[in-house]
Amino acid sequence: MTPDPTPATAIEEPGTEPPPPACVMCFNASDPSGAGGMAGDVATISAMGAHALPVVTSIVMRDTADTFDQHEIDADAVAEQARTILEDVTISGWKVGFLGSADNVSAVAEILSDYTEIPLVSYLPSLSWLEDDQLQPYLDAFRELILPATEVLVGNHKTLQDFLLPDWDSERPPSARELAVAAGEHGTRYVLVTGVMLAGKASTKGPEQYIDNVLASPQGAITGEKFERFDAAFIGAGDTLAAALAALLAAGSELEPAVSEALSFLDQSLDAGFRPGMGQIVPDRFFWALPPPEEGEDADGAMPEPEPADPKGKGAPRRVH
Repeated sequence: MTPDPTPATAIEEPGTEPPPPACVMCFNASDPSGAGGMAGDVATISAMGAHALPVVTSIVMRDTADTFDQHEIDADAVAEQARTILEDVTISGWKVGFLGSADNVSAVAEILSDYTEIPLVSYLPSLSWLEDDQLQPYLDAFRELILPATEVLVGNHKTLQDFLLPDWDSERPPSARELAVAAGEHGTRYVLVTGVMLAGKASTKGPEQYIDNVLASPQGAITGEKFERFDAAFIGAGDTLAAALAALLAAGSELEPAVSEALSFLDQSLDAGFRPGMGQIVPDRFFWALPPPEEGEDADGAMPEPEPADPKGKGAPRRVH
């Protein structure tokens, strides 16, 4: 997807203002790496042509490799941030990321309950860095209070399995439909599962591997997109996908085409990703705004080194998770 400015179709009446873009309220942590969290939400929603209303729930201590700690924002302060702007601005979408604490989950859920007609996209990141005495109450509150309000729950396959089906004991991993059934028991209508491992055709270099990204309901898989798996790791991919989907739903898109467009946006953001530090690669949400390189040059203006053909015909190899 390449966002384009909307062309003028008529001369505006003097003194009138054009309608504002769709406004999406995001509840998420402040991430100083800029890869995910609130920075990722704002960048993604802006790139999709919508307007983000950021409500900070936590300040995480992280770099481009790891998350080390967090400072929670008081639940009353979270609620006050949201209520203040909701009295002024009409929103058409919600996006929930990491909320910081069980108290904050409760505060956000209370706000969501006043706007049940607005679609909510919830993203559950891996929270393995949290201490157990913080993690379990958070997940319990998220399950009880956020899932019932959620239109689409987005998450990595392993993260959602551990969250939704912690007692899964089969040798095979659960399908996207089985995860949707488990989420549906708590009121969630759909799940968008990323990182589902698939085996591909064997090649001269060995067996190819693919990862599937599947939108499913309790009735079965609905749509999705398969990515070839390469040896590179990203941070911020899940927040990017969830925020893109929230922006598209807020703008009035139907769910299936919105999921397809959000996955396409993620794929292109990853292909254009960059490494700002010594850790993982950050998605470039404004890939579409970059000028094309001169013929025979790479994006930095230098003559490219010969390299093996990319089987996708795209940029750097990557692993989505």
